[in-house]
Amino acid sequence: MPIYAAYGSNMHPEQMRERAPHSPMAGTGWLHGWRLTFGGEDIGWEGALATIVEDPSAKVFVVLYDMTKEDEDTLDRWEGSDFGVHKKIRCRVHRETSDTTTDPVLAWLYVLDAWEGGMPSARYLGVMADAAEIAGAPADYVHDLRTRPARNIGPGTIS
Repeated sequence: MPIYAAYGSNMHPEQMRERAPHSPMAGTGWLHGWRLTFGGEDIGWEGALATIVEDPSAKVFVVLYDMTKEDEDTLDRWEGSDFGVHKKIRCRVHRETSDTTTDPVLAWLYVLDAWEGGMPSARYLGVMADAAEIAGAPADYVHDLRTRPARNIGPGTIS
């Protein structure tokens, strides 16, 4: 089965059980030479969305999934691939944990087809941080997600 590498909210096991119920988690790893950033604030969600850009000095934690074709098609719809929101690329992932081997693997992932910049919502960053923590990301990686600048999206108060 093809391997999908999730670095945003799709790292969260509950979200992936809903979006790709036939595609089990297959380990974790790192994308070396890439940096987590955010963009597409103008697309219409509650803030900017996670994406990655090339950066030789950085690395991004990912959760790996063995994807069925059916689940891949469903996930493409969730990610807006048909509308050009995300595009798929393939990258080499250095596996940290796996149910089979820790050799590097070629995986596909989504990158945002939008400008880099903008601020994600605090809720979105919280989902990402929780997901990374559940998957076993290092404490400093989770801390960086939890303390990243964010938009405070919520009902607020009316005076």
